[in-house]
Amino acid sequence: MGKFSDFKLMLKSLPLGKHHFEYHLDKQFFINMENQDVRDADVKVDLEVNHSNDAYQLAFHLTGTLTVLCDRCLDELPLDIDATYNLTVKYGENYDNESDTLLVIPESDNYLNVAYMISDTAVLAIPPRHVHPQGKCNRAMSALNKKYLVKDAGEEETDIDSDLLLDDSSAED
Repeated sequence: MGKFSDFKLMLKSLPLGKHHFEYHLDKQFFINMENQDVRDADVKVDLEVNHSNDAYQLAFHLTGTLTVLCDRCLDELPLDIDATYNLTVKYGENYDNESDTLLVIPESDNYLNVAYMISDTAVLAIPPRHVHPQGKCNRAMSALNKKYLVKDAGEEETDIDSDLLLDDSSAED
């Protein structure tokens, strides 16, 4: 049995109408995806599939927590996520994923594995910059950041993002 066999949607055997599927993402899911950025996860995935005559409307809704490393202090940072992704799947002659909203799969495919769609939706819900709130970073790392902050003569700081190197030890908790 494959790592993602639980994520196979047997499209051809789905009767017309709406169908609901639930998945749970944990740390092992992201390890299997070979994603090293997500350190832990507790995410619920609700998937609604609406099968009409010639198409399948997939509506993904992900809610929960992903744990990543803080950009500032490198301690673990839990992030709440709430993300959606909608996709239409149709059968055709050849595989075509050129559109973000339409996926064409060959008639010979009996199922669609949604694991990668779910993973991409979860990862895209992570903000580009993830830092603890002011004053919540690891104080020892914040002190080292301040100690080794690169400074040029006559300048306060170089092109380093100074907001990432703030001394959190002086902030209130």
